[in-house]
Amino acid sequence: QVQLVESGGGLVQAGGSLRLSCAASGRTFSSYAMGWFRQAPGKEREFVAAISWSVYSTYYADSVKGRFTISRDNAKNTVHLQMNSLKPEDTAVYYCAADSFVTEVRVAVRVDYWGQGTQVTVSS
Repeated sequence: QVQLVESGGGLVQAGGSLRLSCAASGRTFSSYAMGWFRQAPGKEREFVAAISWSVYSTYYADSVKGRFTISRDNAKNTVHLQMNSLKPEDTAVYYCAADSFVTEVRVAVRVDYWGQGTQVTVSS
C-alpha cells in the first residue's frame, strides 16, 4: 500500500516556474515507478511525466518535453516535478501516481495509486 501527498501547486504567471512534490508513505517506495498526470476542467486526466524505479528512465508528454523535469529521491520517498516556462494551458489539477511498472504508470486507467491532487494555475 502506498499513500501519496502532493504539494507545491499555486498561481504563477506565464513563463514562470513551479516545483511540485509528492511524498510517499511505505517502505517499498523505491520499487515503484512514479508519475505525474494532470486534469483540466472538462478534460480527461492526461499523462505528464514518469520515472522508473531502478534505472531512472524518464518519460514525458510531448506537450511538456523540454520544459518539465521529473526526479525522485528514494532516500526521502519523494518525487518532484520541476515545471519551467509555464503556459496558461498547463493550468490543471496535478496528480501524483505510483505503479509497480513504468509502462503502466503512464496510463491513467492502469495506475495503482493516486494522490489527492494539487492545483496549478498559470495566468496569462
